Amino acid sequence: MKKLIGCVMLAALLSAAWSLSWAADKPASKNPNLGKLRHVVLFKFKDGTTPEQVKAIEEAFGQLPSKIPEVVDYEWGTNDSPEGLNEGLTHCFLVTFRDAKGRAAYLPHKEHQKFVALLRPHLDKVVVVDYVVKD
Repeated sequence: MKKLIGCVMLAALLSAAWSLSWAADKPASKNPNLGKLRHVVLFKFKDGTTPEQVKAIEEAFGQLPSKIPEVVDYEWGTNDSPEGLNEGLTHCFLVTFRDAKGRAAYLPHKEHQKFVALLRPHLDKVVVVDYVVKD
């Protein structure tokens, strides 16, 4: 009986060790919490939002990468699709972080919250999609 228990314990330890070494060999991007994370944000502004107000929002969003070090890349543009499927969404912003930890620091960051306060009165609709970049 002692030999059987010893064999079972040894098998369990070997199995655990193999699992850990196998997981360590896998690239970090296979883990949904690791790897480059993209934060896609789409805006539709309220009727009556002036071009000057929209420009101020665009500029304020564009300043966030210089104020929040977790942002590793940033780009944006306005809708140019001929398909007519944008449902009034006019602006797309793509913010990239090294990983989910970067996003976790960005969302409550005081500079991001100041931007949200500027944006909120003019926002009719927002869509946000985040994803970890796949190989």
